[in-house]
Amino acid sequence: MDHLSNPFRTIGLDHPDLANIPWPSANASVTSELLARCPVAATTPLQAAPELAARSGIAQLYVKDERSRMGLGSFKALGAANVIAQHAQSGTAADQTYVTASAGNHGLSVAASARVFGARSRVFLAESVPESFAQRLRKEGAEVVRAGNTYEESMSAAEENAQLTGGTLLSDSSWVGYTDLPHLLMEGYTAMMAEVVAQMSEPPTHIFLQAGVGGLAAACAAHARQAWGDAPIIIVVEPEFAPALYGSIAGSAPVTSEGPASCMGRLDCKAPSLIALKGLARDADHFLTITEKEAQVGVARAEPAGLTSTPSGAAGLAALLAAGSHRNALQIDTNARALVILSEAAVA
Repeated sequence: MDHLSNPFRTIGLDHPDLANIPWPSANASVTSELLARCPVAATTPLQAAPELAARSGIAQLYVKDERSRMGLGSFKALGAANVIAQHAQSGTAADQTYVTASAGNHGLSVAASARVFGARSRVFLAESVPESFAQRLRKEGAEVVRAGNTYEESMSAAEENAQLTGGTLLSDSSWVGYTDLPHLLMEGYTAMMAEVVAQMSEPPTHIFLQAGVGGLAAACAAHARQAWGDAPIIIVVEPEFAPALYGSIAGSAPVTSEGPASCMGRLDCKAPSLIALKGLARDADHFLTITEKEAQVGVARAEPAGLTSTPSGAAGLAALLAAGSHRNALQIDTNARALVILSEAAVA
Protein backbone atom coordinates (compact mmCIF):
# COMPACT_ATOMS: atom_id res chain seq x y z
CA MET A 1 0.00 0.00 0.00
CA ASP A 2 1.13 3.52 -0.85
CA HIS A 3 -0.30 6.65 0.78
CA LEU A 4 -0.55 10.25 -0.36
CA SER A 5 -2.01 13.11 1.67
CA ASN A 6 -3.88 15.51 -0.58
CA PRO A 7 -2.14 18.91 -0.71
CA PHE A 8 -5.07 20.42 -2.65
CA ARG A 9 -7.80 19.66 -0.08
CA THR A 10 -10.43 22.45 0.01
CA ILE A 11 -8.63 24.61 -2.58
CA GLY A 12 -8.66 22.23 -5.55
CA LEU A 13 -6.11 21.61 -8.27
CA ASP A 14 -5.33 24.61 -10.46
CA HIS A 15 -4.45 23.22 -13.89
CA PRO A 16 -5.37 24.42 -17.43
CA ASP A 17 -6.98 21.08 -18.33
CA LEU A 18 -9.43 21.51 -15.44
CA ALA A 19 -10.26 25.18 -15.97
CA ASN A 20 -13.47 24.56 -17.95
CA ILE A 21 -14.34 21.23 -16.34
CA PRO A 22 -17.47 21.35 -14.12
CA TRP A 23 -17.38 20.41 -10.47
CA PRO A 24 -19.15 17.14 -9.63
CA SER A 25 -22.78 17.63 -8.67
CA ALA A 26 -23.70 17.04 -5.05
CA ASN A 27 -27.43 17.20 -5.77
CA ALA A 28 -29.24 13.89 -5.30
CA SER A 29 -32.81 15.20 -5.52
CA VAL A 30 -33.50 14.65 -9.23
CA THR A 31 -32.15 11.11 -9.29
CA SER A 32 -33.91 10.26 -6.03
CA GLU A 33 -37.23 11.47 -7.46
CA LEU A 34 -36.74 9.32 -10.55
CA LEU A 35 -35.88 6.30 -8.41
CA ALA A 36 -39.02 6.79 -6.32
CA ARG A 37 -41.08 6.21 -9.48
CA CYS A 38 -39.12 3.13 -10.61
CA PRO A 39 -40.68 -0.22 -9.57
CA VAL A 40 -37.30 -2.02 -9.47
CA ALA A 41 -35.43 0.72 -7.58
CA ALA A 42 -35.26 0.17 -3.84
CA THR A 43 -32.93 1.58 -1.22
CA THR A 44 -29.96 -0.73 -0.77
CA PRO A 45 -29.00 -1.81 2.76
CA LEU A 46 -26.44 -0.30 5.08
CA GLN A 47 -25.05 -3.10 7.20
CA ALA A 48 -23.02 -3.06 10.38
CA ALA A 49 -20.00 -5.39 10.26
CA PRO A 50 -18.83 -5.74 13.87
CA GLU A 51 -16.44 -8.64 13.27
CA LEU A 52 -14.64 -6.79 10.49
CA ALA A 53 -14.61 -3.65 12.63
CA ALA A 54 -12.87 -5.61 15.40
CA ARG A 55 -10.39 -7.05 12.91
CA SER A 56 -9.67 -3.50 11.71
CA GLY A 57 -9.22 -2.22 15.26
CA ILE A 58 -12.00 0.36 15.03
CA ALA A 59 -15.24 0.95 16.89
CA GLN A 60 -17.73 0.54 14.04
CA LEU A 61 -17.79 -0.42 10.38
CA TYR A 62 -20.72 0.24 8.07
CA VAL A 63 -21.02 -1.35 4.64
CA LYS A 64 -23.26 0.17 1.97
CA ASP A 65 -24.24 -2.94 0.02
CA GLU A 66 -24.86 -2.25 -3.68
CA ARG A 67 -25.05 -5.87 -4.80
CA SER A 68 -28.83 -5.75 -5.28
CA ARG A 69 -29.08 -2.33 -6.93
CA MET A 70 -31.99 -2.39 -9.42
CA GLY A 71 -31.40 -6.08 -10.12
CA LEU A 72 -28.15 -5.29 -11.96
CA GLY A 73 -25.73 -6.08 -9.16
CA SER A 74 -23.84 -2.79 -8.96
CA PHE A 75 -24.04 0.91 -8.08
CA LYS A 76 -23.42 1.57 -11.79
CA ALA A 77 -27.13 1.03 -12.38
CA LEU A 78 -27.69 4.54 -11.04
CA GLY A 79 -25.48 6.33 -13.58
CA ALA A 80 -26.63 5.54 -17.09
CA ALA A 81 -30.20 5.16 -15.84
CA ASN A 82 -30.13 8.77 -14.62
CA VAL A 83 -29.04 10.01 -18.05
CA ILE A 84 -31.39 7.90 -20.16
CA ALA A 85 -34.38 8.43 -17.85
CA GLN A 86 -33.95 12.18 -18.11
CA HIS A 87 -33.67 11.88 -21.89
CA ALA A 88 -36.88 9.85 -21.83
CA GLN A 89 -38.62 12.60 -19.85
CA SER A 90 -37.75 15.03 -22.61
CA GLY A 91 -38.89 12.58 -25.28
CA THR A 92 -35.49 12.01 -26.89
CA ALA A 93 -34.30 8.64 -25.58
CA ALA A 94 -36.17 6.41 -28.03
CA ASP A 95 -34.46 8.10 -30.99
CA GLN A 96 -30.97 7.34 -29.77
CA THR A 97 -28.37 4.60 -29.89
CA TYR A 98 -26.21 4.88 -26.78
CA VAL A 99 -22.62 3.90 -27.48
CA THR A 100 -20.15 3.13 -24.73
CA ALA A 101 -17.16 1.10 -23.66
CA SER A 102 -17.16 -0.89 -20.47
CA ALA A 103 -14.94 -2.93 -18.21
CA GLY A 104 -18.06 -4.32 -16.61
CA ASN A 105 -21.09 -2.84 -14.91
CA HIS A 106 -21.39 0.51 -16.71
CA GLY A 107 -22.14 -1.28 -19.97
CA LEU A 108 -24.84 -3.32 -18.27
CA SER A 109 -26.44 -0.16 -16.93
CA VAL A 110 -26.42 1.43 -20.39
CA ALA A 111 -27.89 -1.68 -22.00
CA ALA A 112 -30.64 -2.21 -19.43
CA SER A 113 -31.62 1.46 -19.29
CA ALA A 114 -31.73 1.76 -23.08
CA ARG A 115 -33.96 -1.30 -23.30
CA VAL A 116 -36.38 -0.02 -20.63
CA PHE A 117 -36.77 3.36 -22.32
CA GLY A 118 -37.05 2.07 -25.88
CA ALA A 119 -33.60 3.08 -27.05
CA ARG A 120 -30.72 1.03 -28.48
CA SER A 121 -27.26 0.35 -27.11
CA ARG A 122 -23.87 -0.62 -28.50
CA VAL A 123 -21.19 -1.65 -26.00
CA PHE A 124 -17.50 -1.97 -26.86
CA LEU A 125 -15.52 -4.50 -24.82
CA ALA A 126 -11.81 -5.13 -24.65
CA GLU A 127 -10.69 -8.66 -25.47
CA SER A 128 -9.88 -9.19 -21.78
CA VAL A 129 -13.52 -8.87 -20.67
CA PRO A 130 -15.04 -12.33 -20.07
CA GLU A 131 -17.47 -13.66 -22.68
CA SER A 132 -19.94 -14.38 -19.88
CA PHE A 133 -20.30 -10.64 -19.39
CA ALA A 134 -20.78 -10.11 -23.13
CA GLN A 135 -23.65 -12.60 -22.97
CA ARG A 136 -25.27 -10.67 -20.10
CA LEU A 137 -25.11 -7.52 -22.22
CA ARG A 138 -26.73 -9.26 -25.17
CA LYS A 139 -29.56 -10.48 -22.92
CA GLU A 140 -30.23 -6.84 -22.09
CA GLY A 141 -30.51 -6.07 -25.80
CA ALA A 142 -27.07 -4.58 -26.40
CA GLU A 143 -25.02 -4.96 -29.54
CA VAL A 144 -21.58 -6.07 -28.33
CA VAL A 145 -18.42 -5.15 -30.21
CA ARG A 146 -14.94 -6.38 -29.28
CA ALA A 147 -12.20 -3.79 -29.73
CA GLY A 148 -8.68 -3.57 -28.36
CA ASN A 149 -6.85 -5.23 -25.50
CA THR A 150 -7.55 -2.59 -22.85
CA TYR A 151 -10.43 -0.48 -21.63
CA GLU A 152 -8.77 2.63 -23.05
CA GLU A 153 -8.56 1.06 -26.52
CA SER A 154 -12.20 -0.02 -26.42
CA MET A 155 -13.17 3.49 -25.30
CA SER A 156 -11.36 5.01 -28.28
CA ALA A 157 -13.21 2.63 -30.58
CA ALA A 158 -16.55 3.56 -29.00
CA GLU A 159 -15.86 7.27 -29.41
CA GLU A 160 -14.94 6.82 -33.06
CA ASN A 161 -18.02 4.69 -33.70
CA ALA A 162 -20.35 7.23 -32.12
CA GLN A 163 -18.91 9.96 -34.35
CA LEU A 164 -19.24 7.83 -37.49
CA THR A 165 -22.75 6.52 -36.82
CA GLY A 166 -24.39 9.46 -35.08
CA GLY A 167 -24.74 7.50 -31.87
CA THR A 168 -24.78 9.12 -28.45
CA LEU A 169 -21.53 8.48 -26.63
CA LEU A 170 -22.33 7.72 -22.98
CA SER A 171 -19.07 7.26 -21.14
CA ASP A 172 -18.65 7.13 -17.38
CA SER A 173 -15.42 9.10 -17.81
CA SER A 174 -14.91 12.70 -18.92
CA TRP A 175 -12.26 14.67 -20.75
CA VAL A 176 -11.74 18.08 -22.31
CA GLY A 177 -14.70 18.66 -24.63
CA TYR A 178 -16.79 15.82 -23.21
CA THR A 179 -18.41 16.63 -19.87
CA ASP A 180 -22.19 17.10 -20.13
CA LEU A 181 -23.36 13.48 -20.14
CA PRO A 182 -20.74 12.12 -17.71
CA HIS A 183 -21.61 14.97 -15.34
CA LEU A 184 -25.26 13.92 -15.43
CA LEU A 185 -24.25 10.27 -15.12
CA MET A 186 -22.11 10.95 -12.03
CA GLU A 187 -24.99 12.87 -10.48
CA GLY A 188 -26.88 9.59 -10.44
CA TYR A 189 -24.38 8.15 -7.98
CA THR A 190 -25.19 10.84 -5.42
CA ALA A 191 -28.48 9.05 -4.75
CA MET A 192 -26.52 6.22 -3.14
CA MET A 193 -24.76 8.58 -0.73
CA ALA A 194 -28.05 10.35 -0.01
CA GLU A 195 -29.39 6.98 1.13
CA VAL A 196 -26.37 6.52 3.38
CA VAL A 197 -26.89 9.93 4.97
CA ALA A 198 -30.50 9.00 5.75
CA GLN A 199 -29.48 5.57 7.05
CA MET A 200 -26.76 6.73 9.48
CA SER A 201 -27.62 8.26 12.85
CA GLU A 202 -24.25 10.05 12.98
CA PRO A 203 -21.59 10.77 10.35
CA PRO A 204 -18.74 8.33 9.87
CA THR A 205 -15.27 9.45 10.83
CA HIS A 206 -13.77 7.82 7.73
CA ILE A 207 -15.13 7.06 4.24
CA PHE A 208 -13.20 4.71 1.94
CA LEU A 209 -14.16 5.16 -1.73
CA GLN A 210 -12.75 2.92 -4.44
CA ALA A 211 -12.00 4.52 -7.79
CA GLY A 212 -11.44 3.54 -11.41
CA VAL A 213 -11.91 6.73 -13.43
CA GLY A 214 -13.28 8.21 -10.21
CA GLY A 215 -16.99 8.81 -10.84
CA LEU A 216 -18.29 6.95 -7.78
CA ALA A 217 -15.67 8.45 -5.48
CA ALA A 218 -16.17 12.04 -6.66
CA ALA A 219 -19.98 11.94 -6.55
CA CYS A 220 -20.06 10.35 -3.11
CA ALA A 221 -17.41 12.71 -1.77
CA ALA A 222 -19.28 15.77 -3.08
CA HIS A 223 -22.54 14.70 -1.45
CA ALA A 224 -20.82 13.69 1.77
CA ARG A 225 -19.21 17.12 2.03
CA GLN A 226 -22.58 18.76 1.39
CA ALA A 227 -24.26 16.68 4.10
CA TRP A 228 -21.50 16.38 6.69
CA GLY A 229 -19.01 19.11 5.93
CA ASP A 230 -15.36 18.57 6.73
CA ALA A 231 -15.92 16.05 9.51
CA PRO A 232 -15.41 12.73 7.64
CA ILE A 233 -11.91 11.87 6.47
CA ILE A 234 -12.38 10.81 2.83
CA ILE A 235 -9.93 8.28 1.43
CA VAL A 236 -9.75 7.32 -2.26
CA VAL A 237 -8.57 3.77 -3.04
CA GLU A 238 -7.07 2.60 -6.36
CA PRO A 239 -5.13 -0.42 -7.63
CA GLU A 240 -1.37 0.01 -7.53
CA PHE A 241 -1.37 -0.93 -11.24
CA ALA A 242 -3.82 1.88 -12.14
CA PRO A 243 -3.11 4.93 -9.95
CA ALA A 244 -4.83 7.43 -12.22
CA LEU A 245 -6.02 9.78 -9.47
CA TYR A 246 -3.12 9.16 -7.08
CA GLY A 247 -0.66 9.88 -9.89
CA SER A 248 -2.50 13.00 -10.97
CA ILE A 249 -2.55 14.42 -7.46
CA ALA A 250 1.12 13.53 -6.97
CA GLY A 251 2.02 15.17 -10.29
CA SER A 252 -0.26 18.20 -9.85
CA ALA A 253 -1.72 17.50 -13.31
CA PRO A 254 -3.92 14.92 -15.05
CA VAL A 255 -1.73 11.94 -15.95
CA THR A 256 -2.22 8.60 -17.64
CA SER A 257 -0.70 5.79 -15.64
CA GLU A 258 0.97 2.67 -16.96
CA GLY A 259 1.01 -0.83 -15.58
CA PRO A 260 -0.09 -4.43 -16.05
CA ALA A 261 -3.69 -5.56 -15.77
CA SER A 262 -5.09 -5.62 -12.23
CA CYS A 263 -7.30 -8.23 -10.59
CA MET A 264 -9.44 -5.20 -9.69
CA GLY A 265 -10.71 -5.17 -13.25
CA ARG A 266 -13.54 -2.66 -12.77
CA LEU A 267 -11.01 -0.23 -11.25
CA ASP A 268 -8.26 -0.90 -13.80
CA CYS A 269 -8.54 2.48 -15.52
CA LYS A 270 -5.31 4.25 -16.39
CA ALA A 271 -6.66 7.78 -16.97
CA PRO A 272 -8.89 9.76 -14.60
CA SER A 273 -12.21 11.36 -15.38
CA LEU A 274 -11.44 15.07 -15.31
CA ILE A 275 -14.70 15.87 -13.50
CA ALA A 276 -13.77 13.32 -10.86
CA LEU A 277 -10.20 14.57 -10.56
CA LYS A 278 -11.36 18.16 -10.14
CA GLY A 279 -13.81 17.20 -7.41
CA LEU A 280 -11.57 14.81 -5.51
CA ALA A 281 -8.64 17.23 -5.51
CA ARG A 282 -10.94 19.49 -3.48
CA ASP A 283 -12.88 16.93 -1.42
CA ALA A 284 -10.62 13.95 -0.67
CA ASP A 285 -8.19 13.96 2.23
CA HIS A 286 -6.02 11.01 1.24
CA PHE A 287 -5.27 8.73 -1.72
CA LEU A 288 -4.22 5.09 -1.30
CA THR A 289 -3.13 2.42 -3.75
CA ILE A 290 -3.51 -1.22 -2.75
CA THR A 291 -1.65 -4.26 -4.02
CA GLU A 292 -3.19 -7.24 -5.77
CA LYS A 293 -2.63 -9.33 -2.65
CA GLU A 294 -4.26 -6.75 -0.38
CA ALA A 295 -7.30 -6.70 -2.67
CA GLN A 296 -7.60 -10.48 -2.56
CA VAL A 297 -7.27 -10.52 1.23
CA GLY A 298 -10.12 -8.03 1.41
CA VAL A 299 -12.36 -10.35 -0.60
CA ALA A 300 -11.39 -13.31 1.58
CA ARG A 301 -12.16 -11.40 4.79
CA ALA A 302 -15.48 -10.10 3.48
CA GLU A 303 -16.94 -13.47 2.48
CA PRO A 304 -17.37 -15.00 5.96
CA ALA A 305 -19.23 -11.85 6.98
CA GLY A 306 -21.78 -12.45 4.19
CA LEU A 307 -20.26 -9.71 2.04
CA THR A 308 -19.16 -11.76 -0.95
CA SER A 309 -17.89 -9.52 -3.73
CA THR A 310 -14.96 -9.03 -6.10
CA PRO A 311 -11.56 -7.38 -5.63
CA SER A 312 -13.06 -4.25 -7.19
CA GLY A 313 -16.22 -4.32 -5.12
CA ALA A 314 -14.41 -4.82 -1.81
CA ALA A 315 -11.43 -2.53 -2.51
CA GLY A 316 -12.45 0.05 0.09
CA LEU A 317 -12.73 -2.62 2.75
CA ALA A 318 -9.41 -4.09 1.64
CA ALA A 319 -7.74 -0.71 2.13
CA LEU A 320 -9.15 -0.35 5.64
CA LEU A 321 -7.95 -3.84 6.57
CA ALA A 322 -4.49 -3.20 5.10
CA ALA A 323 -4.00 0.29 6.55
CA GLY A 324 -1.43 -0.92 9.08
CA SER A 325 1.47 1.52 9.29
CA HIS A 326 -0.63 4.25 7.64
CA ARG A 327 -3.22 4.36 10.44
CA ASN A 328 -1.67 7.39 12.12
CA ALA A 329 -1.51 9.38 8.90
CA LEU A 330 -5.14 8.46 8.21
CA GLN A 331 -6.14 9.26 11.81
CA ILE A 332 -7.61 5.82 12.33
CA ASP A 333 -7.89 4.88 16.00
CA THR A 334 -10.04 2.61 18.16
CA ASN A 335 -12.89 5.15 18.15
CA ALA A 336 -13.16 5.33 14.36
CA ARG A 337 -16.46 4.74 12.60
CA ALA A 338 -15.71 3.78 9.01
CA LEU A 339 -17.97 3.59 5.95
CA VAL A 340 -17.10 1.41 2.96
CA ILE A 341 -19.05 0.62 -0.19
CA LEU A 342 -19.49 -2.93 -1.44
CA SER A 343 -19.93 -1.77 -4.99
CA GLU A 344 -20.75 -4.96 -6.88
CA ALA A 345 -21.87 -8.56 -6.60
CA ALA A 346 -19.50 -11.43 -7.29
CA VAL A 347 -20.73 -12.08 -10.82
CA ALA A 348 -18.33 -12.77 -13.72
